[in-house]
Amino acid sequence: MTTLAPGSPFPSDVTFTYIPPTGSLDLTVCGLPTKYDASKEFQTKKVVLVAVPGAFTPTCQEQHITSYLASLDQLKAKGVDSVIFIASNDAFVMSAWGKANGIKDESILFMSDANADFSRSIGWASADRTGRYAVVVDHGKVVYAEADTTRGSIAHSGAEGVLAKL
Repeated sequence: MTTLAPGSPFPSDVTFTYIPPTGSLDLTVCGLPTKYDASKEFQTKKVVLVAVPGAFTPTCQEQHITSYLASLDQLKAKGVDSVIFIASNDAFVMSAWGKANGIKDESILFMSDANADFSRSIGWASADRTGRYAVVVDHGKVVYAEADTTRGSIAHSGAEGVLAKL
């Protein structure tokens, strides 16, 4: 198990699966899943990686994603290049979740952490679901990594908690 802590490098060989945004919000238009090499991509960007137990679930939809939608300009002003949501849902569900929230471009990406493999590798998964956590990676180095352990809380993984640490 790899532990993520400020100052540590982001792990190598981390990939997620996603469907790149097409600009269409039509939920019936599906793209093809593709691999996203997070280890490589995070070397050249400042990224907020947000894990949620599931797309469309109450806390994730009503609080988590909305906190990032409301704070996107503030995150960009702090130098954040990408916000990436992951869950153990497949890439099709994650793509639909993005569309359902009006995301037409790469301002926020929605990706699959299939079988919660990455989340499990860092010790932040329960059963077959990712935990609720946020990791900020600045050009390959972890600068923030916190999990919410209280059910329904986004104190550490919501946009406000992350912004307070940037």
